[in-house]
Amino acid sequence: MKPDNLAISSRRAFLQTGALAAAGFFIVPRHVLGGKGFVAPSDKLNIAAVGCGGKADFNIKQAFNNGSDTIAALCDVDDRMATKYRAMFPKAPYFRDYRELFDKESRNFDAVIVTTPDHMHAPIAMAAMQLGKHVYVEKPLTHDIYEARMLTEAARKYRVVTQMGNQGSSGDATRQIETWIQDGVIGKVHTVYCWTNRPVWPQGVRSPKDRGETQPVPEGVDWDLWLGTAPVRDYHEAYMPFRWRGYWDFGTGALGDMGCHFVDVPFRALKLGYPTSVECSVGSVYADFFKEAFFDDVCPPSSAIHFTFPSDDRKVKEIKLSWFDGGIRPQLPEGLPYEKVFSDPSGGMLFIGTKGILSGELFGNNPRLYPEEKFSDKKLPEPKKPLVEGKTDGHQQQWVKACKQGYGAYTSSSFDESGPLTETVLMGNLATRSFLHREPRTGGGFNFPGRKKLFWDGQNMKITNFDQANAFVRRQYRGSYSL
Repeated sequence: MKPDNLAISSRRAFLQTGALAAAGFFIVPRHVLGGKGFVAPSDKLNIAAVGCGGKADFNIKQAFNNGSDTIAALCDVDDRMATKYRAMFPKAPYFRDYRELFDKESRNFDAVIVTTPDHMHAPIAMAAMQLGKHVYVEKPLTHDIYEARMLTEAARKYRVVTQMGNQGSSGDATRQIETWIQDGVIGKVHTVYCWTNRPVWPQGVRSPKDRGETQPVPEGVDWDLWLGTAPVRDYHEAYMPFRWRGYWDFGTGALGDMGCHFVDVPFRALKLGYPTSVECSVGSVYADFFKEAFFDDVCPPSSAIHFTFPSDDRKVKEIKLSWFDGGIRPQLPEGLPYEKVFSDPSGGMLFIGTKGILSGELFGNNPRLYPEEKFSDKKLPEPKKPLVEGKTDGHQQQWVKACKQGYGAYTSSSFDESGPLTETVLMGNLATRSFLHREPRTGGGFNFPGRKKLFWDGQNMKITNFDQANAFVRRQYRGSYSL
């Protein structure tokens, strides 16, 4: 419901000070005044949801938490996606343009959930933080490396509570693996593999744009607002909803979609920073006999990406992390049971250390140690970090409760954590796009100068040995959109 200004003032005063308690007033418990389960308006977080369909359906539901908190405003460029929640929250004002929402309703909400295509995450989240609003942003945090760095810095500047929507970071398995790795259960880790079955949407195909196809914009869709920061193109149903993930202008491919789930676990456990280098190879598509097809508009059908990270351990000079998507999987070390390591069709992870091997599924679930006989009777350390109430399903409410406590309250995937993680994930896409970069060759055909190991200056966000790759660090926004 839309709160009045008095309720907002009361809530903020309640959250920021303990003055009433210090003054010695006798406070009648709220459950006495309102009955069992009653939550006072001053204890509710008022949330604006930008994006109402797809993953937003789960985000809104979990944040609302059966009424323990308030959905104060709704926004979506596609009225069809918003139908359910407009009916559920009829008093919440509805907008298509997030800028209009922020301009007209900013006094009436405290926090914003951003669940849009990747290319709009950063400008919406930045605008919200500049208003002093706490933000929850779906994964990947941003579309570009530069955007991730800017959001991380902005969260500190504006002192807001943040969370990225990689719910596995609130799971028990993530904390368990983090403790086992850091306590040396499998020795010093030198190699990590992560893989996924994604994409489960079209990639490596010719796009409607390249085919010159167009369709009428459906009623209720503001196509210009949906395009947002992206270059202008004609509408086609191939882009929305959800299938935008495979298009470079809007999405970040299989790696962007799932990397923040799988890579998150080793990123935390090994305390990885910026990679020093990245290299890759991608699946090829052929239009005819010995005629390779190049689809610049879309992500490739599969890829293998290899990161190198520095190590501060004398026994391990560097840490190698390899990512595989499109159904490609790593070769297993001798003796590992195929049916266990690859039991989750969504993907998995493998840590190879000097004293053993650890495997996990999506979010690190079902962690297993090998050789099994070595660890079967070994007492393993319990997770050191507190477990999250509700586990992965409690990810949104963890953020909501932290917002009520204020800046500095712990969240599993604050931008201090998820920003650098996202930068690393998107480095893989930079390598992929560099690999695909081609230049006409005299006499016909192409040269591919980006097909080599790329060296990364993380502090300055720059590839040092192939300048063309730096075009993929930061894109240019269309029109008046900005950070």
